[in-house]
Order: sequence, then structure tokens, then C-alpha cells
Amino acid sequence: MSQTVVLKVGMSCQGCVGAVNRVLSKMEGVESFDIDLKEQKVTVKGNVQPEAVLQTVSKTGKKTSFWEEGASAAPESKPAETVAETESKSAETVAETESKSTETVAETESKPAETVAAA
Repeated sequence: MSQTVVLKVGMSCQGCVGAVNRVLSKMEGVESFDIDLKEQKVTVKGNVQPEAVLQTVSKTGKKTSFWEEGASAAPESKPAETVAETESKSAETVAETESKSTETVAETESKPAETVAAA
């Protein structure tokens, strides 16, 4: 029985496309497939079981799931926001650490002078 299986596969480059192409080319029952890098969408047609196709593509190490209707590549903007937030937090942490280490150095430098003055 011929059917169509549509997957969402986390691909970022032509190397990723090549890996998916390689595993699908070797899979039994596959009549044809289309790999859309921009949409991160893989469409497989043939005498195949959806779960078997998912497992086969997962062997590439790429994040793989069944395509949900209405899904698109638009959610890619969220990771960019997360990266920006992470970088912002990292910068704040670095600034706090530098500030604390400067205070510690200042305290350390002033203590020997106090000790010498007291003696």
C-alpha cells in the first residue's frame, strides 16, 4: 500500500540534506522523496510505514518529528530571541563578576596598608 509520510527534520545545510538523502535512498519501499531545506520538510512516498520512516531519518542524528498541519519554519525566530537573551544574561553575569573581582582587589590592596599603619 503506497502512502505519503511528511516529517519535520532539523536541517541547517546541504550536508544535512545529503545525510537524509542517503538514508532514504537505502530504505526499502521508498518510491520517491522530496527534501525541502528551507521548510525543514521531508516528504516520502512509497510502500512504507510512517514510524519506520521516522526511525530511519532519525538515524542521521537530526531532530525528526511528524509534520503537523499548519506548521512552518517560522518558529525559527524564537531560538534567535533565546540566544539574544542568553547573550544578554551572560554579559550581565560577566559585568557582575568583573565588578566583584575589582571590589575584592581594592579591598585586598587596602588591607596591607591598614596593617602596616597599625604596626
